[in-house]
Amino acid sequence: MDAKRKKYLDARAKVLKAMAHPSRLFIIEELEKGERCVCELTEMIGADVSTVSKHLTVLKQAGIVTDDKRGNQVFYQLRVPCILNFFGCVESVLESQAQDHAASLAVGR
Repeated sequence: MDAKRKKYLDARAKVLKAMAHPSRLFIIEELEKGERCVCELTEMIGADVSTVSKHLTVLKQAGIVTDDKRGNQVFYQLRVPCILNFFGCVESVLESQAQDHAASLAVGR
């Protein structure tokens, strides 16, 4: 693999790693509905502000969300809503796994 290709794949991996946490997936799903302030997300997730802020920083550094500071509050929104298309693919993988599991149980009977 050449250096250019590796750099490209590293960038892809950064985006996938940023999403690889249940709280961050939840944040992305909530931001699909519209922008949210840190205080709203903190309440929804049930974690402290510093933890939620750290998750948001990871998503921001990966280019998934943007922020807008208004007074003492920071509001976040999806930078690229197409990220939600990825979830459809994930659901297809989960459905396929469930079908395989069900089929293996049926064979064992």
